[in-house]
Order: sequence, then structure tokens, then C-alpha cells
Amino acid sequence: MNKETIDLIKKTTELQGISGFEHNIRQFMREHMEGHVDAIETDGLGGIFGVKKAADADAPRLMLAAHMDEVGFMVSSITPQGLMKVLPIGGWNPYVVSSQRFTIQTSKGDYPVVSSSIPPHLLKDKKNTSVSVEDILFDGGFESKEEAEAFGVRPGDPIAPVAETIQMANENTFVGKAWDNRYGVTLVLELLKELSGQQLPSTLIAGANVQEEVGLRGTKGSVRKFDPDAFIAVDCSPANDLNGDKEAFGRLGEGFLLRIQDPGMILSKEMKDYLIDTAETHSIPYQYFVSKGGTDAVAAHQLNEGIPSAVIGVPARYIHTHQSLFRIDDYEAAKEMVRQLVKTFDQSVLDTLKTF
Repeated sequence: MNKETIDLIKKTTELQGISGFEHNIRQFMREHMEGHVDAIETDGLGGIFGVKKAADADAPRLMLAAHMDEVGFMVSSITPQGLMKVLPIGGWNPYVVSSQRFTIQTSKGDYPVVSSSIPPHLLKDKKNTSVSVEDILFDGGFESKEEAEAFGVRPGDPIAPVAETIQMANENTFVGKAWDNRYGVTLVLELLKELSGQQLPSTLIAGANVQEEVGLRGTKGSVRKFDPDAFIAVDCSPANDLNGDKEAFGRLGEGFLLRIQDPGMILSKEMKDYLIDTAETHSIPYQYFVSKGGTDAVAAHQLNEGIPSAVIGVPARYIHTHQSLFRIDDYEAAKEMVRQLVKTFDQSVLDTLKTF
């Protein structure tokens, strides 16, 4: 762990960019890729990738993809009192939405808003405390619909969480928003900087997609554009370790996540063997992971003629909230794993992955 890594994590996680409105993250990535790659390209939906060309024009093409977007909300309408009704963008547990700070991004500027809640004093039925996202209003302190509109508020405006990323007492643990998936953004940027000027055995296409949280949309365009021979997603997944169960999937401090199955993808035997051999050869800690949700690898591996794909992940507690808790040693394990993969991936590896 070094200060540069901590500073970069703080910057990437505190940036605001929900699905479909990833402009801030895309610009940040562009600035940090400059000078470390041969080309920076975007796809039609806004994904951004740095390309490091192999010396051999016929070398295989390896795609390393994070996703830029975080979960948030979108204004659906404005009440006469100036409050905002919203639509969830991405998956939210309604019980973590109320009484939190957000930013609404309008054509006239960015403004603070807070999600509404009902004090216990005003609950009509104190036994029924159920809540849905549709019941929660967002309050910018406006006195009327007309005043909200005068500040530029319109239906369709994005609302993003606000949270400071901080280091916890043991200095190995951090808490902040959007580690899903600024983990991947951070890893890609650090890796490209470290590999600057180095020759790789394959052409590396490394960057981040848009709109992953709303249906793995961005990767479909980027994969068709860049036509990779293999695809590695770097994404964050929910930790399930609060009760200390050593059989639970996703445990903080036990290394990167080697995802073997989720509802949309089964890791191939050939890819699993390659990943395990790489991790164990370099003594990189890892843990097997089975997920109830998918990543961009779900979409990627089904495209073109079928693309060998994998996910190198990290666990975090309380994802899709303002306060995700994660460990830096898991991040370092994932980064080292990806570094070794991009340094060893060549035609012989690709041939092995396609040996059926």
C-alpha cells in the first residue's frame, strides 16, 4: 500500500457518475491514461479504453474491462412543493436510501439534495415501517416546483450519492461509496501507468464500460468495436462474511475473487486452470466465488464467436450504498493477479483456452 494508491482510490470513489451519466469518470480516466498507451478510444455508448499495441500485429487481443457507473437515481417528476420523485438506476435496497445526501446534476449546475424519511413521531402505524423507493422523495430545499425548475431541475436529471472515502483504524480497511466498480477503474489506471513503456506479448485493450449496473449494456458495444480474443472483467462483488462463516462466498482479507459461476456465466475449465496456475505460481491469495449477480463478462463471453472470459474481483461489504467497506490487501492481490495475466497472455495461452 502506498500513498499514491490511497489518493487514487479516494479520487475515483468520490467521483460521481451513475449509469448513463458517466462523464466525470470518463474524463478522469482519459486524463490518467494519457502518455501511458498508444491510443485512447471510445465506443458509441461512451466506454473508454487505452490500447497498448503488441510488436507483432498478429498477436492476440486481450480486453481488460472495468465499468465506470455507480448506482443512483433519476428524477421522474417534480411535486408542486418542489420535491422530486425518482426512479432507481441500478439495484437499491430501499432501507438504505432514506436520509442520505446526494447531488442532483442539472443543466444549470450541481446541487445538494437529501432523501426524505419520516421521523418516528409522525409514523401513523409504528408497527408498519415498510418502505419502497417510490415512497422516497428527494428534497433540494426548493419552495416550489417553479423554483426547482428555475435552478434547472428537470425530469431525467441524474442524482448521485455523496460520500467521503476514509481510512479505518487498522489502516488496511477503507469505507466509501462506489467501490463497485471504481475498484476496477483504479486497477486499470494503476496498471496502465505501471506498464507504461513496457512491451507485452499481446495487444492490451484496458479501460471501462458504461451502464453495467442497468443490464451489462456498455460491454456489448465495446466488445464489438475492439474484437478481443479474450476478456477479463475487473469488478467488485458483495462480501457475505458478517457471521464469520468460512464457507460463505466473499470474505474480506482472503484475496481476490476467482468467480467460477454466476447466473450468466460458467468459468471454463481451461480458463480456470490458467487462472489458478497463474495465482499459485506467483503466490497470490485468492478465494473461489459464486455470485447471484453477473458482470460484463456475462455479455462479453457470448459475443462474436464466443470469447474466453473471466472475472477477477474483490469483495466489499454493504455495496450499492453510501458506505461500502473494503480492504486494500484484497485490491493488491487482484492487481498483482491482473498484472501477471497481461504479462503472460500470448498466443500459446489463447490456444490453450480454445483447446476443446
